[in-house]
Amino acid sequence: MESPQRKIWLNFLSLLPSTLLSVLTIAVAFLRFYDQQDFTFLATIEQPREASNQLTVAALVVALVAFGVEWDRRNRETARQEAETARADNERIERRQREIQRDRAADEERERAARRARIQNRGAILQIRYQIEPNEANGQALRNFLAFLQEYGE
Repeated sequence: MESPQRKIWLNFLSLLPSTLLSVLTIAVAFLRFYDQQDFTFLATIEQPREASNQLTVAALVVALVAFGVEWDRRNRETARQEAETARADNERIERRQREIQRDRAADEERERAARRARIQNRGAILQIRYQIEPNEANGQALRNFLAFLQEYGE
């Protein structure tokens, strides 16, 4: 994470190319379209046309720098947006996986509860059968069920 002081300087420095380009463009236009008759201080510049050409070259260089700064800013912004999108996608995937795990756990619990209910119903049915008809077959079925419960702990 960048420090706030560094961000301030980076913001300031990113404004310099475009500001300098504007100043150079104004200076070029000023030297091209005015002479010492319009402004007396222009007499101090010996060759305004040559100075204008030099300022034009400087303006072109500054325009290239401004283009590079803007290119870099946009690339950083695109990378930041892509990182945000990837993070949001990851969070959505993780949230969905947690929902799936909760659903699976709930399904497993429902299945266990249904299995317990079937076993209890089977036991109740066997007890009722034995009470209605206390014969050897119903007694053996009840004993087998008791062995099953002892074996599986339910």
